[in-house]
Amino acid sequence: MKMNTVSSQDDEDTFKILIATDIHLGYLEKDPVRGNDTFVTFNEILDHAQKNEVDFVLLGGDLFHENKPSRKTIHSCLESLRKYCMGDRPVQFEILSDQAVNFHYSKFPWVNYQDGNLNISIPIFSIHGNHDDPTGADALCALDILSCAGLLNHFGRSTSVEKIDISPILLRKGRTKIALYGLGAIPDERLYRMFVNKQVTMLRPKEDEDSWFNLFVVHQNRSKHGATNYIPEQFLDDFINLVVWGHEHECKIAPSQNEQQRFYVSQPGSSVVTSLSPGEAVKKHIGLLHVKGKKMNMQKIALETVRTFHMEDVVLADHPDLFNPDNPKVTQAIQAFCMEKVELMLDNAERERLGNPRQPEKPLVRLRVDYTGGFEPFSVHRFSQKYMDRVANPKDIIHFFRHREQKEKNDSDLNFGKLVSRPASEGMTLRVEDLVKQYFQTAEKKVQLSLLTERGMGEAVQEFVDKEEKDAIEELVKFQLEKTQRFLKERRTDAEEEKIDEEVRKFRESRKKNTEEEDEEVREAITRARAHRSDDAVLVAASSDEELMDTGMKSVGDSDDGLPATLSRGRGRARGRARGARGQNSAARGSSRRGRGSSSQESATSSRTYKPVSVPAKNMSIVDAFRSVKPDQSLNSSKSYSEDIIDDDSDLEDVSFVPSFKVNQSLSNTSSLSKRGSQSQRSRGVDFDSDEVWYIAVFFFLFFRVSFHSLLFYSYSNKALQSKIVFGFFFNQK
Repeated sequence: MKMNTVSSQDDEDTFKILIATDIHLGYLEKDPVRGNDTFVTFNEILDHAQKNEVDFVLLGGDLFHENKPSRKTIHSCLESLRKYCMGDRPVQFEILSDQAVNFHYSKFPWVNYQDGNLNISIPIFSIHGNHDDPTGADALCALDILSCAGLLNHFGRSTSVEKIDISPILLRKGRTKIALYGLGAIPDERLYRMFVNKQVTMLRPKEDEDSWFNLFVVHQNRSKHGATNYIPEQFLDDFINLVVWGHEHECKIAPSQNEQQRFYVSQPGSSVVTSLSPGEAVKKHIGLLHVKGKKMNMQKIALETVRTFHMEDVVLADHPDLFNPDNPKVTQAIQAFCMEKVELMLDNAERERLGNPRQPEKPLVRLRVDYTGGFEPFSVHRFSQKYMDRVANPKDIIHFFRHREQKEKNDSDLNFGKLVSRPASEGMTLRVEDLVKQYFQTAEKKVQLSLLTERGMGEAVQEFVDKEEKDAIEELVKFQLEKTQRFLKERRTDAEEEKIDEEVRKFRESRKKNTEEEDEEVREAITRARAHRSDDAVLVAASSDEELMDTGMKSVGDSDDGLPATLSRGRGRARGRARGARGQNSAARGSSRRGRGSSSQESATSSRTYKPVSVPAKNMSIVDAFRSVKPDQSLNSSKSYSEDIIDDDSDLEDVSFVPSFKVNQSLSNTSSLSKRGSQSQRSRGVDFDSDEVWYIAVFFFLFFRVSFHSLLFYSYSNKALQSKIVFGFFFNQK
């Protein structure tokens, strides 16, 4: 079957659509050489749209490189959209579908060019990618900011993990009708499973469904990265005419037909080089799509402002006449050979730039050297110094690698070196959750997780590192701990370690088999973390206001104790969480944020009512910490340990956030926690019933198995260091 094409001649029945994906605005914006590359190319793309007088621009995701773009990136994007997309030229097509359905998540559920307060000449329709996907307490993304400003139409958003119904935007120009389908980035494994379970439905128009040109834009893995870590083209419906596939950076914009489903797939690729891999070295293009009736034509438009990228591979073992590993001067010979290769690539780049003055002056150069066979690499840093003023990536010019010899597989050992033999810049993406999963699949039984699941932990780690959800790990551990406690309580398990261990193992295996329930757990934990962040922001704001008021009062009146009028601040991270009350003295440790910077005497004499901030369980007595997790507790609560407390001297033992030596100062000093808990209960005149004994036994067993998971990530904010901690813990524990 040949592709039905339409001439590029304009008429009232022909749609003209500019197609681009993976623009990655803000990539390396702080780099002195490459910082403006993405913004310059984005302006070129919009300039092509304006000069060709397209009906609209269709973007396939990853407009921004960061999930939370900088102010510079947002400003540059708004500046470009206002410059090229606003004007008096009328829009020639109309929308027939219910826009309240197409844009149901927006406060302005209509296309921007129909807004009477805006003057849009080139509408932009875009889905989100995996780099700029919705996140946070309100599940917003950077595209929602542009949509709210009326400069872009964000569509293809789905929030359900149980069923996805893709409703098209129905467009008509003259006698040509387009059904525009869109699906923003979703974790590939989850979407794969939903396709297999028939949980993804593409809705079709009721009237004359065969008269529509069906255009589908998607942002997922197209190439296979694992058993389920991609979306096969065969999963898509066969009534589609053209699929615009984002996320893959190699430019394959010419439509290719799927022989089984009979539709065509266009992969525009990225408009900027984000990794020094072979796929990025292909010439960058955008597409001008003409659609008339059921016929289409894709016109390739080369991007002229993209920084050129030249790449070459060298295998030293293939040149035995030039290199002998036994020669003491072989390293100098290899370095001279590499210099010749780099100079040749620089000459080719200069010739290309002479024909295109809009290209950046300094090219990207990559020489990959395979030194397998007894050779030794030379100093890359010293080699790079010679090209500091000639290339845009002097530190990454040379990449040495060698193929590892295949050894017999040992089921009990994991060769971690094989996993990291190639860096991510070479086209291999290493994910923390994948490494964790592979490790525990081959690790010994004694180091296997007994309560948490590898999948859930991996998802939480990804949210923690990529989306900066600081409480994701902690909330996942809390949630799964509470769920396991309720399960054991319902089963009335005897308080014996062997029986508890067996029940926990069975419960964990049942949860691993129920992937939907596990996804629900992770989603609930992330929701709790987002709620924590929102509440923390309110608490920080309130705390700041009180501190300002206290500072003002001290500046007016004289201080009784002769201290300076300025309010002393601790070393806390201002996250609204007590976290061991860092920066305070020992007497004030564990108090709420309201008492920050004040003496313990002032805290003790306060009689106001307040809500304390949740703290790690290690700051509470074991009995109180375990009692705060009740079996009938609502799972939707965003703070598991939040409760109203009256700060009164009459009953200090009711305040679980005061250090235990103050709570139990009237008790005898003993090293047994159970004895101290029993004495505390007897001092209150409360019988220590069997349920509480059972609770303590279970808590001892579970607490020490999962507490280290939640404590690992509290003190680290640097992403690179976070990943190292994850690797160091999971692959070096004994």
